[in-house]
Amino acid sequence: MNTMTLWHNITGWEFAALAFAALLVGFSKTAVSGANTVSLAVFAAVLPARASTGVLLPVLIVGDVLAVVTYRRHAHWPTLWRLFPAVAAGVVIGTLFLMWAGDGIVRTSIGAILLLMAGVTIWRRRTAEAEEEPDSVSSRAGRAKARSYGVLGGFTTMVANAGGPVMSMYLLSAGFRKLGFLGTSAFFFLIVNVSKVPFSAGLGLIDGRSLLLDAALAVFVVPGALFGKWAVNRINQKLFEQLVIAATIVGGLQLLLR
Repeated sequence: MNTMTLWHNITGWEFAALAFAALLVGFSKTAVSGANTVSLAVFAAVLPARASTGVLLPVLIVGDVLAVVTYRRHAHWPTLWRLFPAVAAGVVIGTLFLMWAGDGIVRTSIGAILLLMAGVTIWRRRTAEAEEEPDSVSSRAGRAKARSYGVLGGFTTMVANAGGPVMSMYLLSAGFRKLGFLGTSAFFFLIVNVSKVPFSAGLGLIDGRSLLLDAALAVFVVPGALFGKWAVNRINQKLFEQLVIAATIVGGLQLLLR
């Protein structure tokens, strides 16, 4: 991937679009998880689709660090430990998938998964008599759900940096409140995204030249994260959940229709 060439070919308006997408990454990490599916679409529109995943990953990691600093006290570690083995399997499957799948197949697959997860979550929340507590991950059904969402999350985050909506649907379905949701997802994605770096580098999606573009974009993540921290305290729980689900649906439709 000759990202230096990509850098020289980017117009001012295209860089502005990437900068806005980076700002949105920061906002999504500290306010509405899943909103960065819009960032994914912007990066893929400005850059070649496969190259865009490698450029976006370090930007996401910057956002993850800011989210961990902001919400580190609210993480629910039993949930994280339940998820990580399944996510690791999903990352390996996603890596193998990327070795042969074209951009069109990747977009269609991820978009369909996101819409399916959103539909399942809406259905579960309308039919459930009471929300589950986060500790329900220790039950037999909770462990099965964690494994299935974990594999899907690892797969989608590896092939398109689109694991956020999948994990958002899992955390909502497990009954997480706003701060617990954000704290748990912050640590989850920091660990997962850092672990993806060797795989992405091995696939040629990240190199020293791509990091030059990342360095220019990373500064825009910070104001987005600060705005998200301010906004989240002004969003009630019901609106928060509605925004997360809406962002997931929009992201899935973007991937299917692009």
